[in-house]
This record gives sequence, structure tokens and C-alpha cells, in this order.
Amino acid sequence: MDLRLNRVDYIQVGVTSQKTMRLLPPLGKKATQKVAIADHDGILTCFGIKKGEAVPVFKTLPGQKIARMDLGGAAGTPQEKIFVCSGSQVRGFTKKGKQFLTFEANLTESINAMHVSGADLFVCASYIYNHYCDCKDQDYYLSGDKINDITCLSTENLTHLVPVLACQDRVLRVLQRSELAYDIEVPGPPSVLELCKDQGEEILFGTTDGKIGLVEIGELSAATKWEIDNDKKKGGILCIDNYDIIGDGVNDILVGRDDGTVEVYGFDSSNKPTLRFEHVLSESVTSIQGGCVGKESYDEVLTATYTGWVTGLTTEPQKAEAGPGDEVRMSKETQSKVEALRAELEQLQVKVLQGREQYQQTSQSSTAVSAVPVFSINDKFTLCQDDASYSLTLEVQTAIDNLLLQSDVPIDLLDVDKNSAVVSFSECDSEQPNGNFLLATYRCQANTTRIELKVRSIEGQYGTLQAYITPRLQPKTCQVRQYQIKPLSLHQRTHSIDQERPMNRLSLVGQFSFAEIHSWVVFCLPEVPEKTPAGESITFYFHNTFLGTQLEATYCKGEGHFKSDNISTISILSDVLSKEATKKKINLNISYEISDDSVSHTLNMIHPKLEYQLLLARKVQLIDALKELQVHEGNADFLIPEYRNILDESANLLEEYKKQPAHLERLYGMITDLFIDKFKFKGQNVKTKVSSLLEILDNYDLNSLLDFFNEA
Repeated sequence: MDLRLNRVDYIQVGVTSQKTMRLLPPLGKKATQKVAIADHDGILTCFGIKKGEAVPVFKTLPGQKIARMDLGGAAGTPQEKIFVCSGSQVRGFTKKGKQFLTFEANLTESINAMHVSGADLFVCASYIYNHYCDCKDQDYYLSGDKINDITCLSTENLTHLVPVLACQDRVLRVLQRSELAYDIEVPGPPSVLELCKDQGEEILFGTTDGKIGLVEIGELSAATKWEIDNDKKKGGILCIDNYDIIGDGVNDILVGRDDGTVEVYGFDSSNKPTLRFEHVLSESVTSIQGGCVGKESYDEVLTATYTGWVTGLTTEPQKAEAGPGDEVRMSKETQSKVEALRAELEQLQVKVLQGREQYQQTSQSSTAVSAVPVFSINDKFTLCQDDASYSLTLEVQTAIDNLLLQSDVPIDLLDVDKNSAVVSFSECDSEQPNGNFLLATYRCQANTTRIELKVRSIEGQYGTLQAYITPRLQPKTCQVRQYQIKPLSLHQRTHSIDQERPMNRLSLVGQFSFAEIHSWVVFCLPEVPEKTPAGESITFYFHNTFLGTQLEATYCKGEGHFKSDNISTISILSDVLSKEATKKKINLNISYEISDDSVSHTLNMIHPKLEYQLLLARKVQLIDALKELQVHEGNADFLIPEYRNILDESANLLEEYKKQPAHLERLYGMITDLFIDKFKFKGQNVKTKVSSLLEILDNYDLNSLLDFFNEA
């Protein structure tokens, strides 16, 4: 990493959405650029920087929350007209702030993605895509899953405009007029798309699980050029831009993530992206742009964060270094800046004191009514593929005081390195009808606006996880957010499965509609779009992130077929689907085809995980005894290499063991469920033999376990 950038904070506006800040084109080659940013208060602010201070160009009046911003203009001219969308309305402003367009798209839902290209306007709302030319309706498309972003290719090589949609079901959909031309499978749910400024037919994408890639779009098919994995478990991608910040003549990739990480990727001689710079801000980065803002001839990476801070990472040197006894002369500009900041601080302190006194007086008055302060929360509850756990991220516009987690299903809380909050657990009575399995309180340190937690659920146990968020505001208020833990919560959507594996089958036939069975599948499995799919029937593929087993769900009106190599998955589906049908008073005809080979296949898949956890537990048990021996003997040279290795690695082993509480019990539980489910389908109750199974697991050997399953 050879790039040095210095941080400068410019201005704070209201809470911002993804992709709501843009740099207007420069007037000269190295001239500074104006910044346009829109926020949730509906205010569009345009400002420039003079002598390090933000100077407003224009500011619109408050209104409905602004969800997206794009720049446009006639083809071949500077793209300096500002377009913003709020609700189902698109407005256009000149660079001086004069409004020249108000266009009502007449959509039932709010626009969440927008792209402007010449006279063409492309907007998306949840599942709907619309294309307008000169404000006249042109094309329409209904997507199979939620649309997160849109961009459009228009180059000489392509005969027409090619819109590309980033959809939640891990595909990029390439359209031709109102039809789907083809789709491109990507490694995670894509959250953002960005055109490559150098090459016309290439698109950068970022996913919610933190991966980045480049695809080349053709008329009939696309090719993936490269992908960057998220090995370091950083946050999801919220914004991408390309700009030559390094100054080597090749556009670099600027990336903003939802954990506050800002990254710059440069290209090496083999044209592969490599990380050149990284900086971590305290909140999620909603927009990122490359340009020249603070001072002429100095390039910078400009970012906007969730709470509305506009921050620059500039190539301009900021520090003057002095040795002992040296004097540092402050420039007049810096002196006046310091004096202005001091005066502003004093004014703010006076304002705060006045506000406090006023609040004290009104709180004692008998006629005054206490108003609940409104605050916005940005939350995300996603399944992480790597460790089969759910990541819950909460971000509030002011500091969080405390967070209470309550769950009516058994879940484990896992350790997160980034989380500095103090956690305490309360006793729960899960035997009660509406009893809790988990009550945990996180007390946050001062100025914490973002908190990340990890939880792991048990498949087959379903219910609700509730988060009560209390910020440091007066009067004390709290917002509640609910997250559904689904029966097959550890399953994740995938593009295809291995058909060679031994499969168990579950078939349902009954008087139910396509919408009804779809709603049951949505209730059972994550990542299924809530809207009933178009067409007569649908097939979804899933894989279990914990075990690696798979599931295929195909259903239509009146029948549903489910195939899985894990008998417990079929058992859970059977129980939940029949319960849901009973609620609707629908009579179901259920049939099964059980494969005995699938049980040994699943045990073989559990085997490496179980072996690893048993070995880890054994090593951790030995650590204390080995340390005592080491102290007693003065050194560890007399120990065999295996034990010496355990001592050397003791810190890592203990940390890993602490990070995975109840991992072994979880695997034991899965094997026990598998045992009970295998015989449940044969009409036998083997719960009395579970104690013998646990004895075998305590002295684990795969062959003796397989024998026990076959003989029982």
C-alpha cells in the first residue's frame, strides 16, 4: 500500500441513502469541483470548498426523503444537471439550483434506484423496472426478485441501450426493451453497479457480503473478468466509483463499505486489482466519488456517510513536522480557521446550556407535552455463509446508549471482534408459554453509533428475535426492530445443486393456490422473494451453510415437491408445511421417498467438522495441565512436539474455542435429530436409544456411528 491520503471533514447534512452524493464536472482541467448531496430531510445541498471552508451554492427546501441521485445532460455535453428521486417523483435541477423538471412516475411504490442517460430515464421500485424517454413511457419489466440497483450501457459497439439490473437473488439481469435478454450469476446478492469509465461495456458490481467483480456485457452473453473475495470479513459494498487517484493513468476502483471501510484498488502489470489504500470511518459509507474538491491540482476520494458527514481523503499534505525546539509557524489561513472553530464551539456551548435550561423548565410545567424524539435506524440482518451465523448490524444517527436483545427461540450469541459493548445476560424462563430463551443487554461505550452482533440459530426452531434500541436522547425513547428466525434459517439460495447425491423426497398434493404454497415456502426459508413468482411453477435451490447439504423446492398450484440429501431438512419441512396447511384448514396428501444412503452421506459430511471440534476441545482441556508442567519444569523442551505445539498455539486455540460456543453440542444435536428422523419416517420411536447414541459420540468413531445407525 503506497498511497498516502489525509482525512478532511467538510460538512454534515441529514441522514443519507445509498448513492446520493455526486461531484459536478470541473470547469477547467485541474479546477475544484462542486459537490451535490441529498438527504432524508428532502434537502438537496450543493457546495464548493474555498480556503478549506464549505461555501453553499444552493440548498432546496425540505420535503420527502431523497433515495437516489444521478447526474445527466444532453449527450456529448457536460453531465451537470442534477436528478433526484423521492417517493415516486423525479426532479431535475440545474447546477445553479433552478428546478427545471418535476416528473411523477405514477408508481405504487417508492423509487429505490435510478439512472439517467441523455433523454432516457430508468427507474426501479422493488420488483418493477420502468424506462421513460422524454418523460414518455417506453419499457416495463417485472423482476423475479427485489431490484437493488440499475445502470445502463450505451456505446458504439451496442446497437441499443442495454439496462442492467442488480437483483437480490444473486443475478444481474440484462434487458432488451421490455424483455430479459439473459442473466449473469454473481457470487452474492449484488447491492451496487457502476459503469467503467474507460471501457464502455464493462460493469463493476459489489455484493452485500463484501465481494467485488467486473463483468463485460455483450449482446447475447457476458464474461466475468475478475472477482475479489471478502477474505477479511469486511462489510458489504454500498458504493463504487472509478477514478485515477494513484496518478498512473489507469482508473482505480474506489469502494465504500457498510462497516465504514474506504478502499482504493489499483491495477498491477497483469491487470489484476490490488489493494493500495484503506481507511476506516466510524459509520457506513453511503456514497463515494473521486475528483478534485478541497484544493486545485490535488485529487481526493470524497465520501458521504450514513449520518451525513462529507469527508475527503486528499492527496494534499496536511502535516508540518517539527523536531524538538523547532517552531511551527501557523499560516494566517489556519489561524483564522482555528479562531472560527473556537467561536463556533463557544456558540454551541451557550446554545446547549440554553436548551437544557428550557427543557428543565418545560419538564416541570403542568401544561407542556413531552414529544418523542424521532431517530432513524439503519439495520441489516443477513446470513453469513462462512460461519453459518446471522450478522445483525444496527446503525443509529446519534450515539447508542444500550441495546436489549430478546428471543423466543434458542440462539447462541457469538463473539465479534469489532464490538466493544459490554454484554450482560438475564435469566430466562423458557418453560412459560411465551417464555424467552435469550435476554441480553449491550451497554455501549460513548459515541458508539454502530453495533454489530452475531447470532446462530438451530434449524427446526423458529420464532422472532427482537432488538430494543435506546439512543442517548432526552426524553428516553426506544425503537423495536423484529427479525424472523425461519425453520430452515441456515439455508442460503444458490444457483444449482449436485443431482448425484442420494436424495430424500417430500411431495404435497392438496387444494391450495400457487400464492398459498409460496407463502409457506417464504415462511420456511430465507432469501425467497415475498412476491408470488410469475408463471405456473417455480424451482428454488438452497444449500445449508452449516453442513453443506442441499435442498431443491419445486411447486405450483395444488402440488409441491421437495428434495434434500438431509433427512432432517425433509422432516422440518413436512412438520411446518402441514402445520401451516392446518391453520388454513387445507387437507394435504403427503408422501415421502426416503433414501437410507442419504443418512450415511450426511454423517460423512458432519464427520470432518465433528472430528475437528472434538480435537479442539481435547487440546483446550490439555492447555492448563501443560502450562502447569511448563512452570514446574522451567521450560517445555521435555514435552513431545505435539504438546509443545499446543502450548505455542494456546492463545489461538482458546480464542477459537471461545468464538464457537456450543459448537460441539450443536453437532451432537444434529446427529441426534438425524437418528430420530430416520426412524420417524419408518414409524418407529427410538428416543429411548438416544442415550446409547450419546455414549458412542463421546467415544467418537465414524464407523461405529454408522453401524449404530444401521443396526438400531
